[in-house]
Amino acid sequence: MDHLFHPFTGKRHTVFGRKGMVATSQPLAAQAGLEILQKGGNAIDAAIATAAALTVVEPTSNGIGGDAFALVWTKDQLHGLNASGAAPKSISVEKLREKGYKKIPTYGVLPVTVPGVPAGWVELSKKFGKLPFKEVLEPAIRYAEEGYPVSPVLGKFWDSAYRKFKETCTSEEFTSWFDTFAPNNRAPHIGEMWSSPGHASTLRQIAETDGHAFYHGELAEKMDAFMKQHGGYLSKEDLADYKVEWVDPISTTYNGYDVWEIPPNGQGLIALMALNIFKQTGDSKWQDAETIHRQIEAMKLAFTDGKAFVTELDEMPIDVPHLLADEYATKRAALIGKQAINPEPYDLPKGGTVYLAAADEEGNMISYIQSNYMGFGSGIVIPDTGIALQNRGHDFSLDKEHPNVLKPEKRTYHTIIPGFLTKEGQAIGPFGVMGGYMQPQGHFQVVTNTVDHQLNPQATLDMPRWQWVGGKTVHVEPEFPNYIAQSLIRKGHNVQVMSDGGSFGRGQIIWRDPETGVLQGGTESRTDGAIATW
Repeated sequence: MDHLFHPFTGKRHTVFGRKGMVATSQPLAAQAGLEILQKGGNAIDAAIATAAALTVVEPTSNGIGGDAFALVWTKDQLHGLNASGAAPKSISVEKLREKGYKKIPTYGVLPVTVPGVPAGWVELSKKFGKLPFKEVLEPAIRYAEEGYPVSPVLGKFWDSAYRKFKETCTSEEFTSWFDTFAPNNRAPHIGEMWSSPGHASTLRQIAETDGHAFYHGELAEKMDAFMKQHGGYLSKEDLADYKVEWVDPISTTYNGYDVWEIPPNGQGLIALMALNIFKQTGDSKWQDAETIHRQIEAMKLAFTDGKAFVTELDEMPIDVPHLLADEYATKRAALIGKQAINPEPYDLPKGGTVYLAAADEEGNMISYIQSNYMGFGSGIVIPDTGIALQNRGHDFSLDKEHPNVLKPEKRTYHTIIPGFLTKEGQAIGPFGVMGGYMQPQGHFQVVTNTVDHQLNPQATLDMPRWQWVGGKTVHVEPEFPNYIAQSLIRKGHNVQVMSDGGSFGRGQIIWRDPETGVLQGGTESRTDGAIATW
């Protein structure tokens, strides 16, 4: 543990605390979590408060109508929460094919799946919270009612979404999105106050009814009516039948540390597979081109297999233990040579998401992530409610032979993943990197930079990142060392320097010293990140 407190840092300084800490992508949301901690709440209460606030203060990445996952450490045990929603009961491949669709569209009512976020909040509160659920949502309700000034990165993404929706989301079902998020026929400017009375009312109903209004009451009726009016499939019956799932986290051991993820339908398995493949290829040297080459090759092999196999756990064509076994890792690592390869899926054996981390002085810690997918999600907002619905169904396949084929009441391959690190049965802490298919790649780089290169949380997050995007193409940030990029090109990689860092993920980390209880946090320099502590 000592090396995790190494003093080296980069763009920002690592933040230390003792009584509690919240790390996330929005300062106001982090403050909401800290407020709850100071009122006597625990880390789980703080995470719920922060998550609810993020639906208000970072609507470009998440919302009430999205999904969530969590890893909760309490009383020396790690618990996994899957609060992702399934496809509606009435949808099918045949119905979409009859309408002429070859794939599920990105926007509109068709990619909407059952939202899991409110149920996830309620379940976390009931199982682990200390304060009343209603009290925990008060900061978020206040932000929605009173408004808040738009922060710089938020304003940038909001304007980008508005411009895109203005061109692509022109039919009637998108009107409420513009009424809610662009009431002046534009995105709010950086520093401008923005509020959402409908959002506040919805949060209050969820708070006062422990989520019942959302899944069984007035809000469910409004969602049902809107979907019927515009040809969607989500119904009040889908909402009424929804339940979150408690799952057993999956893990692998990497150089003395246990790395934990949520099992499929999430893509956390890919990060574990990549770590296993990489550790078969030799030692990790500090920012050496050969090491990064092997990391990229390990990630592309794991990702190729993950995209081929990951879906609902009981529908995967290959089991998780096999994909985490040394036999699998050794076979895939054998393909890694001196030159970049075009990966093919493994032969089957015969026979803008938001992330937050929170911790308290009692040792409770939580790694939590929620998302609407692809920024604002489907572009569908239920009028006068602030409920922006996710477009997670876009990832379903309409190919009946694909493991992730669309089926009624099935959960799709999911990009959002929380991570957690332990050592010898003791919690080190939560970590996460949001950003679509960057997420397992971000987890991989966080773990290797932390464990192999002994960087503290802030230095780990500040390191220039790479992202494999397909074939032999790798994107790197402008700060990525040119001499390494040139060496990777000589190894056959198509290296492209990206001017915008938004695609490389946005992470948060909190580590806890098991002996002293001192908390150490890092937040993302690529966003409006903040750590609130005391």
